[in-house]
Amino acid sequence: MTTITTQLEDVFHAEVLPALPHSAITLLQLSQNPDSGPAEFTKPIEADPGLMGQVLKFVNSSYFGFSREIMSVQQGLTLVGTRAVTNFALWNAVFSVMPNPKFGPFDLKALWQDSLRRALFARELGRTMQLNNAEDLFAGALLQDMAIPLLLKELPEQYEVLVSRRAEEGRRLSGLEKEIFGWDHADASAMLAQQWNLPEEFVALIGQHTKLDELLEAGPKQHGPACVALASLLPSCTDEGWDEYDMFIAGYDRLTQRPKEMLQEAFERVDTDTIEFAPILRLPLPKRSLSDYLQN
Repeated sequence: MTTITTQLEDVFHAEVLPALPHSAITLLQLSQNPDSGPAEFTKPIEADPGLMGQVLKFVNSSYFGFSREIMSVQQGLTLVGTRAVTNFALWNAVFSVMPNPKFGPFDLKALWQDSLRRALFARELGRTMQLNNAEDLFAGALLQDMAIPLLLKELPEQYEVLVSRRAEEGRRLSGLEKEIFGWDHADASAMLAQQWNLPEEFVALIGQHTKLDELLEAGPKQHGPACVALASLLPSCTDEGWDEYDMFIAGYDRLTQRPKEMLQEAFERVDTDTIEFAPILRLPLPKRSLSDYLQN
């Protein structure tokens, strides 16, 4: 297959890239400073009335189950944690600025469903492996495919071919992108993260999520990024089957060296979290659970 000379920089020129709300960027920058506490995080949230209302709704949701209503942003940050609120704010920001391209069967909410489930799994895996950056893994997995709507909007004809080939050949989209363009949607999402001045740790997690084998070869120092990359192999909510099952199981075995029974338990926890979390993000529940995919 001949490579098409489409430079990523030409696709993501300045007129195409949406602007991320300043409040979300400020929260991410604060999250990289260990000296920042609830008082510092409260200021940018309260300066954005829309975000303030969403955060209060988030911390008062059934997901956290507090017995009394949380009335202030600072109290919510203290009880829920600044990382959880930052991740929620980031989700809202990205969700609000991404286009919804008219592209065949593409469903933007289905993409966000996949992103949420992968984020919950990456965090679950990070906690199980006792990694100290499990919340960063959640954010990295949440944003790993965020460039796809832009790519579909800017390169509809090329992606029509890629999506058809993915369905016919059962291959990963990233491999087909590399074959055609010389780059993939992970590179595109990482470029978008850089344009938004997101922390370099997030950029690296996003940009490496299609490179599981390389990350596993690198050993323990890359276990965090490997969790995000492994999460990218979970089945899409719109897929009947699980084409990457064998690749996922092999990667899980290499990364965790844990029995498959523990994977079943992890999937059950992610399924439960998805049921509780999806309504907060205004998302429908997936038609099939991860446990169902694993059992079948």
